[in-house]
Amino acid sequence: MTAERRPLSRTALAWMMVGEWRAHPGRVVTAALAIAIGVALGFAVHLINGSAQNELARAVRTVNADADLQVHATTPLGFDENLYPILARAPGIAAASPVVELHARFGAGPSQSLEGGGLTLLGIDPLRAAAVTPTLLGRGAVQAADGASGFVPESVFDPRAIALSPAALAASGRKVGETVTLTAAGRTVTFAVAGVLSQASSEQQIAVIDIAAAQWLFGSLGRLQRIDLKFAPGADPQTVQAALRARLPADAQIVTAQSEARRGDNLTKAYRVNLEMLALMALLTGGFLVYSAQSLSVARRRPQFALLRVLGLERRGLLAQVFVEGALVGGVGAVLGLALGLGVAVGTLKFLGGDLGGGYFRGTTPDLVITPTPALIFFALGLAAALIGSLLPAMEAARAQPGIALKDIGDRNDPDARPAAWWGVGLLAAGTLAAFLPALGGLPLFGYLSIGLMLAGGVAAMPWLARVLLSPLRGPARRVLVLDLAIQRLWGAPAQAAVALCGIVASTSLMVAMAVMVASLRGSVDDWLNDILPSDLLFRVESGGFDPDLRAKLAAAPGVETALFQKTLPVRLSPDMPPLILLVRPVDRRRPADKLPMIGAVVEAPAGVTPVWLSEPAARLYGRKVGERMILPLGGGSSQVFIGGIWRDYARQAGAIAMDGADYTRLTGDDLRTEASLDLSPGVTPDQATKTLRALLPAPLAAQVQFFETRQMRALALRLFDSSFALTYALEAIAIVVGLAGVAATFSAQTLARTKEFGMLRHVGVLRRQVMAMLAAEGALLGAVGVIAGLGLGLAMSQVLIHVVNPQSFHWTMETRLPLGLFASLAVALVAAGAGTAVLAGRRALSGDAVRAVREDW
Repeated sequence: MTAERRPLSRTALAWMMVGEWRAHPGRVVTAALAIAIGVALGFAVHLINGSAQNELARAVRTVNADADLQVHATTPLGFDENLYPILARAPGIAAASPVVELHARFGAGPSQSLEGGGLTLLGIDPLRAAAVTPTLLGRGAVQAADGASGFVPESVFDPRAIALSPAALAASGRKVGETVTLTAAGRTVTFAVAGVLSQASSEQQIAVIDIAAAQWLFGSLGRLQRIDLKFAPGADPQTVQAALRARLPADAQIVTAQSEARRGDNLTKAYRVNLEMLALMALLTGGFLVYSAQSLSVARRRPQFALLRVLGLERRGLLAQVFVEGALVGGVGAVLGLALGLGVAVGTLKFLGGDLGGGYFRGTTPDLVITPTPALIFFALGLAAALIGSLLPAMEAARAQPGIALKDIGDRNDPDARPAAWWGVGLLAAGTLAAFLPALGGLPLFGYLSIGLMLAGGVAAMPWLARVLLSPLRGPARRVLVLDLAIQRLWGAPAQAAVALCGIVASTSLMVAMAVMVASLRGSVDDWLNDILPSDLLFRVESGGFDPDLRAKLAAAPGVETALFQKTLPVRLSPDMPPLILLVRPVDRRRPADKLPMIGAVVEAPAGVTPVWLSEPAARLYGRKVGERMILPLGGGSSQVFIGGIWRDYARQAGAIAMDGADYTRLTGDDLRTEASLDLSPGVTPDQATKTLRALLPAPLAAQVQFFETRQMRALALRLFDSSFALTYALEAIAIVVGLAGVAATFSAQTLARTKEFGMLRHVGVLRRQVMAMLAAEGALLGAVGVIAGLGLGLAMSQVLIHVVNPQSFHWTMETRLPLGLFASLAVALVAAGAGTAVLAGRRALSGDAVRAVREDW
């Protein structure tokens, strides 16, 4: 007669789960928290970036208004205004509106920051804008709350009238009807606030004035920065764009809503994806901690599962039991992570804005945008991580032979059998191969796959690696009883040792990889700053500039030994990409390394060809190589330039192009420079030089110039670096906390599960203090093995981050630097945590007498 096979009842299922969780709550809580942290980080990063992207799109729509199509200048110098009537008469164009667009700020003194004022000043023709971009006319402008005079339609023709967006009005500290002072293009002008642009983005600072006033008052006569266009009814957009391109000069390009969206996405794509992938790495670590917790749980309850099998429970019933436990841990962790991620996102947006340390959305406070789909996806990821972590323990529980398992709670494997290493080695090899694959869509997806495979391979190889590392200690340890017992235990139960090491290695290696990457980048940035900021004093003007006569006067000032003047301005090579920065400074075409931190080969340009030198990001983003030629839109024409070399630049992720100042002036006719770096004579202090130089400047210009000591700039740059990697530092700290918590929970659970073993040792004469010393030795050895494995695996993963992920994401390279102090602290902390938790748990396990500990063998 065959015993009836029935599934486990819900009551029994709940009883077994609750009983296990009550016996070892720390292990379950640690696993759930690890899942929660991974989900929270990923969900928070997604919410913050999504909200910031939404605000960026709103800001672009506000500045671009209602135009169907736009023509933008490739540089702030603009293009000839004679292009306007040509485009206005083009086929398929119903109306065209010329626009002067300038970067401005409120006030007349020097800027209070290096980033400028953040105000966009638009000069428009009201009659033309009415047909193309009516939202820029102040339609729907609101009156001041105190009844001051509101918007007057006729004021758009007043050369001293200005309409402000709500954000700009708030930043100015003025009310409608009051006056406000603006500085742009090196000139300071006072306007009367005529109204408020109520349809503008809540965060975008925009000021609108008459186009004639903008050109006259700010020195832009004959120049435009953009032309807004409206299609004729029935016109085909693609046909119209093709016809317009044939009419455009080299310093103008067509911009559509789609290209602006792609440009905004390209600006932050790598940053967003890398933060989310790092968060998923934390989630993967949570999955390994779930595996560790479930494996220990299954090992402790092997006799219970065997009894259930004897009583008729099928294998799939045990699989379901373990999977349900893992699903509950993952579900609780995922829900907690979603709530935590929402709180982190709200707090970050409120106190830090949407910047996330990357510098892309600085100065904005976006509204939080929540949609259900991302929440469901991150919940599913947390649940999947827990279920995958439960897979192997569930299979282990189902495969156990009931008769043997009823009495054997030790390691199933023969102590003399050598653990297989091929599975782990195969995963490590696959991870290594994945690191050599190219980026997909500009993202290092194979790089992160490589890290995931390496992490899995390192964990899979732990039984073999533990024996390899313990082998040299077996002989010497026989002279010390407690050490011999500890090593023989770890040697004879490699699977249990691997379970204990799983969470340690996962969290430690992730933390080490990130720490090495950040330390390497920070060290490289520090060296780079010393190369590009070798002078004693810097000064700059936000708009306008220093002409040749003034530069000669300043260079000959008392106390100035040498002076280098330069200029930076954005250049748009593609409407889909963020603008590059054109760096104009004296550069010797034969020896560019004297002025630029060159890397790789340098090739001198042929005679008669203008040389330029590309930054690493520019070369990678645009697929350019040394010795090639490219077209640079400058001065109303297309200039063919020769790429003479690549230089290192960590400041401009969108890329930069360096050009000799004489070549730039020849191509554009612009002889103004906006920045200078000075080497001072011995004995001259920066304060003395500042007073001398400011006295030589014309009064209007002197009021705008900012002076900086080089050491202050270096310190500021490193502070900005640390701010940019604040989230990465947080991930490191979380990895350390989770790793130590995992160590404590794992060692505690394993120790408490060995009460019977301790009782047997006591029966054969091993003293209580010797058992405690054995446990301390086991914990310390496991911690040491975890440190070695975690450091080795983390160093390998860090090379993927340094040489694959960073070049493919941010397009720069760096040299590896090791934070040895952190490694030493980590080693001490893990060894101490292993020994300490094992001893604390051992006291509880040894609290009963030796006879009761082995009562199951009576």
